[in-house]
Parts: sequence; C-alpha cells; structure tokens
Amino acid sequence: MKSLLFRSVSLALVCASFAAAQPADDTKLRQVIIFSRHSVRAPVAPNDYLNGFSVRKYPLFTVAPGILTDNGIKLETLVGGYFRQWLTKEGLLTGKDTVDAGFTYVRANILERTRTTAQSFASGLLPGASITVNWQQQGSDPLFDPVGAGVAVLDQRKAIAAVVGRLGGNPQSLAAVYAPELSSTRALLLNYPAGQTPAPPTPAGLTDVTAIPIAVTAGSPGSPVTIEGLTPVGLAVDPFIMQYADGMPAAEVGWGQLNADGVAQSLRLYSLSMDLEYRTPYISALGASNVASHIVRSLVQSATGNSMTGTLGTPSTKVILLVASDVNLAAFSSLLEINWLIPGYPLNYPSPGGALVFELRQSMSSGEYIIRTSYRAQTLDQLRNKTVLSLTTPLGIAPVFIPGCSSKTATFDCALADFVKMSKRAIDLKSADTVN
Repeated sequence: MKSLLFRSVSLALVCASFAAAQPADDTKLRQVIIFSRHSVRAPVAPNDYLNGFSVRKYPLFTVAPGILTDNGIKLETLVGGYFRQWLTKEGLLTGKDTVDAGFTYVRANILERTRTTAQSFASGLLPGASITVNWQQQGSDPLFDPVGAGVAVLDQRKAIAAVVGRLGGNPQSLAAVYAPELSSTRALLLNYPAGQTPAPPTPAGLTDVTAIPIAVTAGSPGSPVTIEGLTPVGLAVDPFIMQYADGMPAAEVGWGQLNADGVAQSLRLYSLSMDLEYRTPYISALGASNVASHIVRSLVQSATGNSMTGTLGTPSTKVILLVASDVNLAAFSSLLEINWLIPGYPLNYPSPGGALVFELRQSMSSGEYIIRTSYRAQTLDQLRNKTVLSLTTPLGIAPVFIPGCSSKTATFDCALADFVKMSKRAIDLKSADTVN
C-alpha cells in the first residue's frame, strides 16, 4: 500500500512538473484562413451510369447529381456555427455580426455545391449579417482552376509520365496491390459474399468496374490525367459516403451492407485515385501554387498591415473562407507536403465540409507572428446525426505538421517568416499570379 501511495504521489509530482514546464500559449489570434471542401452532395455520376456497375439500383437522392443536399446545407450551417463560437472565444469575432461582416471575405469555386456551401457556412458564422460570396461569374476561377484559367500551363505528356513514374512504369500492378479492396468492392456491387470462391461471373448487361485495365491517360477539363480502371471505381463507391452522411436509412447505405467502418473501407480506392491524379508533385504544383500563393500573401498582408496584390481581402480582413472541392485540397496539401488523419476517414481524405485551417497568431511577449495549422472536419457520425457542434462538442481536429517549418510539438507552430520561406520553395511561380 505504501509502495502504491509512493508511486501515485511521485507520478503526480512528475505530471505537475511536466505541466509547469510546458510554455503557456501567450499568442493572440489575428486572422484565420479556412480552406474547405463543399458539404454533402448527391453523387456526381447519374444513376443511369452507376446502375451499369451494380446488380441493384443505386438509391436516389432528392437533388440532381453533384448538387448540395438539404442536409448538406444544414450540416455546413452547423460548421459555421461552430467556427462562430470558437472565433468569438478567441476574440477574432466581436459577436456583432454586421461589424464582423466587414472583416470577413468569402470566395467559392464556380460549382453550385461550393457556392451553396460557402453561403451556408456564412449563415452559421454570422447569422445576423448578409455575406457576399465571391465567385468567378464567367470562365474558370484562376484560384481553383489555374490550368483552365490559363495561369498554369499543363504539359500533358509530362503529367502522364509523372504519374506512371510513381507506379514503376506499370499502372496495372495496382490491381494486385489493391486486390482485396477491388474484390470487396466487386462483391458489394454484384451482391455476393466477400471472399466467395470462385467469384461469380459478371451478369449480362453489367460492367465489372473492378476489372477495367488500369492505365494513365490524358484527362478531361479540370483533371490533368485520368486513371482508367480506378476513376470509374471511384465514381462507383463515392455514393456510399454521401448516403451515410446524408442520413439515408441504413438499408440504403451500400444496400444495407455498410456501416461507418464499411464506408471508410470503401473510400480506399477513391483516395488512391485522387492521390495519383492530384497529389502527384508535378500536378499539385500546377493546380495549387496559385491558391497557396494567395493564402501566404494574405497572411503576410495581415501581419504587416500593408496592402499587397495577389491576396484575399484587405489588410484588415480577419476571417477568410475559401470553398472548393476535394481535388483542390488534395493538390494543396501535396504542394506543402502536409498530412492529416481524422478518425473514421482514410489518411488525407478531404471529407465533406472538412477544412484546412491556418491561424495567424501573434506572441504577446515577443510580438512574433506564427502560423498554426489544423484540419477540422465533422466525423462520419456527426454528419449522419446532424450533431449540433459547440466548443464542448467540437469538430474532429487534427494538428498539422508542416515540413521545413513546424517546431512546437503539440501544435506544430511555424514562425511566419519560416512559413513564407518554405512556401516560396514549394510554390511554382510560373503557375501563380498576383491578380485578385
């Protein structure tokens, strides 16, 4: 008993000493940039296309393909409400919405789902004010589609070679490496027990999407390359997370065969395809250098108080919200070599409504500016249950380490000067501009 008491007292003293040794966070939040994916939408592929892969018809959504659902709107408003509480606690928002609106900048990609997500977030963030969502009225937005807008120039052959080079010159080898994932996907689509031997033949009139030869070919507008044999698999499994997140009856989520863990498993092939198509370094440099440049310059503008070109908002802007797609977050995170993991999702998966958050903070003792980065997202069950978020029931939060910049252990803080230097090394200046 004495020994146990001694150990308990010693442990308490050690913990107290450790806690006392941790430097207090004396920083104050000066600006926040939130780079978000849109919220829950209907699958981008129409059902008449998807039904060619499955013996059972895909459940119908109440909106057209690619459109934000009613629950997606509600879910993003909840996210905005969470940020309202957090930013008010941090002192960045005053609680006077019409005043705070003057220090808020919102920009979305041209798609309906991104614009509606941005408006829904703003409604939760500042419900008492009207926020303008900035978006490109005509043509491609150079911030989110620099190739389509002519800011970045794509070398198609180099893009294909860059992806094939990551695969040892043999894209088809992925079929063996990911055989378990392809097998379970086939079983789900063709409705037979996973692991059944021999696997049944593909019914007449259907396409076995998991058997399409894997090859890297030229992409379509907005996509530098296409991974034949993986891109259609991604389209086939994408509906499952949206079914679960939108709150469809359990019997309709993967035809009643997928719970949250099953949904996460189904995303592995989708994540693989996205990684190859958008996180390949040559491609991510083209696709993300412009938005990265604007984010970095905006942080510097806020810290110095001096107006700069190629920024978002003005020197007095406190809250910047950018809303785009999963491909934008994938390319951007690859450019800066950053990673995150929210429990329940694959590594680096840009979940519906999830966001990279950049905090510009200033030390009250030294005056130094630092960057603190995190990835924040609703968990799968928070999405499905439309969980009301708060500071005591927060989003899933993953601190993000930035190579060549982060130092502090728990929060991975970067000195702003180091963040700028690191970004300059990563950004392809030929694929960025200084136009707002």
